[in-house]
Amino acid sequence: MSAAMKRLGMTIPLQTLPLSEHAAWVRELQDLGYSDVWTSEAQDVDGLVPLALASQWAPALRLGCACLPVQTRGPGTLAMGIAALCDTAPGRVVAGVGCSSEPIVRYWNALPFEKPYQRTRDTVRFLRAALAGEKVDTAYETFAVRGFRLRRKLSPAPPILVAALRPGMLELAGREGDGVILNYVTPEDLPQVIPHVKKYGEHKEIAARIYVCPTRDAERVRAIARMSIAAYFNVPTYRAHQEWLGRGPQLQAMWDAWGRGDRRAALAALPDSVVDAFYIHGPAEACRERIEAYRAAGLDTPILGLVEEAMDPREASRLLAPL
Repeated sequence: MSAAMKRLGMTIPLQTLPLSEHAAWVRELQDLGYSDVWTSEAQDVDGLVPLALASQWAPALRLGCACLPVQTRGPGTLAMGIAALCDTAPGRVVAGVGCSSEPIVRYWNALPFEKPYQRTRDTVRFLRAALAGEKVDTAYETFAVRGFRLRRKLSPAPPILVAALRPGMLELAGREGDGVILNYVTPEDLPQVIPHVKKYGEHKEIAARIYVCPTRDAERVRAIARMSIAAYFNVPTYRAHQEWLGRGPQLQAMWDAWGRGDRRAALAALPDSVVDAFYIHGPAEACRERIEAYRAAGLDTPILGLVEEAMDPREASRLLAPL
């Protein structure tokens, strides 16, 4: 990919703006030179509706979700949702899927959180066949589909990226998918992470959400970041991820305080060095340099997540724009 074709994605929708009022900002993102918009799916809006709207507001942007949980929809419903978006924006969709986490699946959606690796693998295999227009009549390890076929023909079928943290799922993303979606990694982590995906092909796409705020108010960003980092890193899968990356000693005091139920002490125990590693802040040029460090380490698609509480996110998107 040439320098002129570098991807730069933006996370939508903004928390501070009603979805019905996003059209002008999404069009501006396209005009500013952003290549992609990406949603998430946890406890705000769903991952597909904002992308369907964006497809009409900005007809050049690529559309992705990081990620659609594989256990909160039936396989057929998941395929139909992705197919509807593909039919709306042919050739511009990335199907991002992942196992999500136990709080989202079991506690918020009242569904079993079982065999997440196997369910993700089986879902990718099902989607590969279904989105290609094949009739699926298959018993997978974690579910069986009998006689499903999409009525709409997709041309082309979308690439499938898999959200992954540790080696098993990273290798699944490379082996079964077209690439990986990362979260809470630094440029320094990527040499440990990317080879697990690229062993199945140098062409595999590496995407990651990066949290950034081009403001000099470091303490404001850190206060917000500490709450998010503590909430994520106390989810067992994210804790194991950070331990694998080698941050166990830096995070142990936070984990100990959280385990005692002392949330205030847990936040205070997060070192500034850890917070600053995951939340980029400072002058816009310094933020751009840190984003470029991700590219230099092998990232294809940075997906910016703006720290909306610390500054106007629309102004931040202008300061970080590629043009």
